[in-house]
Amino acid sequence: MFSLNGKTIVVIGAGSGIGEAIAIGAADQGASYVACLDVNETGAGATAARIDPTGVTAGALTIDIADAEGTRDCLEQLAAAHGSLDGLVCTPSINVRKPILAYTGDEFDRVVRLNLRGNFNVLQAAGRIMTQQKRGSIVLYSSIRSIVTEPGQSVYSMTKAGILQLAKTAATEWATLGVRVNAVGPGVVETPLTAPIKDNREWYDAYARKSPMQRWAQPGEMVGPTLFLLSDAASYVTGTIIYADGGWLAADGRFTPPGM
Repeated sequence: MFSLNGKTIVVIGAGSGIGEAIAIGAADQGASYVACLDVNETGAGATAARIDPTGVTAGALTIDIADAEGTRDCLEQLAAAHGSLDGLVCTPSINVRKPILAYTGDEFDRVVRLNLRGNFNVLQAAGRIMTQQKRGSIVLYSSIRSIVTEPGQSVYSMTKAGILQLAKTAATEWATLGVRVNAVGPGVVETPLTAPIKDNREWYDAYARKSPMQRWAQPGEMVGPTLFLLSDAASYVTGTIIYADGGWLAADGRFTPPGM
């Protein structure tokens, strides 16, 4: 029931990090076609090339999810070429870490344009296709920051909470049309987005200590939760989020008493 056999899967953000791992994972689970989409055409192509030798057909396309018309055209072309759009994952986001009083309007607009408007564009375009074909699964990428935050994360956290609410609303609107919409909420994952933190050892170690698992996640550890939501194993799962956070949200970070 976890198989993706016969399914056309689109992964946006497949050029690196979590999206790259998911695209390869979808191929491993037997997807008939994996579309690797990214604003970075070279990265998307490299991921597709890694998939091709497995015997699964893959292709790469450039996409800018902040461009509503371009996003719609891209997904419609893929659905027409392959007969359906069975599953879609959208991972891209950006962050500008700054105190609220230091944030500029341009920085606010840049983060919101990609994280919120971009995800809305993808959701709307994929939703039009899937509601017409009466089946499909969409997985958006939220974060632990949809629930908890820290100084400097105001706009990023706002967008991640918004992505979760987008997923929930779409799930309620499309549930009777055979379309499921869910989210994944990673904790701290070693990706290009978090590379600046890894370069700061004190910061990196502090995040590792916050997790009950005492470590960061690797991109491949997001594959299982995502592919579960794409698969028929999650046929009654919609409008929710899976937090893959190593227990981050379960712990309040307080002192551990002696002997525990």
